[in-house]
Amino acid sequence: MPKSTRKDASVSRRAFLRKGATAGVGATALAGLGGRTQEAEAQNFWDMSADLVTIGAGTAGLAAAVSALDHGASVIMVEENTDIGGHGLCSGGNVHLGGGTSNQKKHGVEDSADQVFIDWIRHDHMQSRYSDRDLVRAFADENAATYEFLIENGVKFQDHLVGPTQASRVRRQQRTIQWPVASERVTHHPTRVGSGLVRALEKSARAQGAEVLLRHKMTSIVRESPSSGRVLGITATHDGRTVNIRANKGVLVATGGSTSNVTLRRTFDPRLTEEYQVAGEPWSRQSGDGELAAMAVGASLWGTANQTCEQGIAISKTRHIGCQWGYSSLIWQTDSRIFDLARASGLTVIDWQDLILVNQTGRRFWNEVDARYDFFAAAMAWSGDENKLNGGGPIWAIFDQDAVEREEWDPRPPNVDPDYFFQADTLAELAAAIKNPYQTLSMSGATLEETVARYNSFVDLGEDEDFDKPTPRYKIERPPFYAAWSTPILHDSLTGLRTNTKAQVIDMRGQVIPGLYCAGESQGGFAQHGLGRCLVFGRIAGRDAAVNGGIA
Repeated sequence: MPKSTRKDASVSRRAFLRKGATAGVGATALAGLGGRTQEAEAQNFWDMSADLVTIGAGTAGLAAAVSALDHGASVIMVEENTDIGGHGLCSGGNVHLGGGTSNQKKHGVEDSADQVFIDWIRHDHMQSRYSDRDLVRAFADENAATYEFLIENGVKFQDHLVGPTQASRVRRQQRTIQWPVASERVTHHPTRVGSGLVRALEKSARAQGAEVLLRHKMTSIVRESPSSGRVLGITATHDGRTVNIRANKGVLVATGGSTSNVTLRRTFDPRLTEEYQVAGEPWSRQSGDGELAAMAVGASLWGTANQTCEQGIAISKTRHIGCQWGYSSLIWQTDSRIFDLARASGLTVIDWQDLILVNQTGRRFWNEVDARYDFFAAAMAWSGDENKLNGGGPIWAIFDQDAVEREEWDPRPPNVDPDYFFQADTLAELAAAIKNPYQTLSMSGATLEETVARYNSFVDLGEDEDFDKPTPRYKIERPPFYAAWSTPILHDSLTGLRTNTKAQVIDMRGQVIPGLYCAGESQGGFAQHGLGRCLVFGRIAGRDAAVNGGIA
């Protein structure tokens, strides 16, 4: 069981010094303790301890916790949010696992670990082309066992298999059943069933003695010295208080990726400036905190080409327009317990013929029906702001009252957010009304009028001479007129920390950092979308920490 060491001083001075802790920690994490002696520092630095400390209690962290507990280790989970689950709690619950699972056998699907490996190192598929093949081999070998691990821990799946999807050439994807307790879900939408995965794992972890520390934000990883030695634990903050947690066997970085961190995500794609929102927010952030803390003690990034390979859903078209977070399959409904943060559900677009999309200057930039990466590139093209050369600025859907009626929308709160949705009786007045934190240029009424007039002429012509939108159908001419936030939204983190096949973090010299693990979207080298890779490498990390104690 995890235990407090502030009270029982269970970390002896001799053991603490023998591991070299005060030498490294004294220069970093113990700084500022004033005139205390080294003996007092050694005995009193750690507030709590466990064999495995997970930074994050989402999909990867929970899988690691249960796996470690299964192998006799104690676990503390540190989670900055008010509840467990991370993005997994509001996810679609799609678990991409094959290799000959019991579910595949039930549905007559022939598969093997070797076939999983061959599919996910394909050179002819962008999601597999840049994979670290050592990681793929480990992933493939653990697929079937990880699926059975989920079943054993109470995860229930819908009775089907989907696919082939992504790089897979046989059916491997299955969806969980939504968690039955409504108060323990963050969204009740029928497509958001990931609660059934993370709640089942949470239940198993807590039953085996895991301690979950909510509203605890990790601030640093403690290593014997900044660039050498073993990782000893972490420092976190809670209600303004610092909490130091020792990890006897390992620390797992499972903070969910980096797409919410503007500076870090721009390391991989400089275009991704602050206007691009992130799927899963405002429930959970992909903060990059784990990656940055690990890099501060020497960790290396890995497989960065995967983030910009222009395949999968690193970025997605906004389908629910007029709200800040409009990811295609996630609708923040009014009965969500975080609706006060989301503020609006958005207007769901059924037919992209009902509107045009313009950049912040009021100009069309691409065929509105398209959802390929060419569309995203056009949306992120420079919009003409001399003071902001990167990022494309906001994208606005422009439509009229006829479109509202065709789509059967109700363009009022709580369906729309007044900061991300505007209405006026004329196009010129609409352009002047657009005031948004990310709108760096004023939209010209004359420009918007010209854009709409030209598009209307294409409807008469039956051909889009600018961007080849297939047979434009509807003019924009009946007031009132509307502008709804339609800026592309970010999703997957497809790169992160370098690890070996045991999920141990590797430094810039290619050496294991003893005691440090990584799994989930914070891990680099494997660009599969969905929960499968998070579960597999979380399970591997928890097992290795429990059995091998973080030793290379």
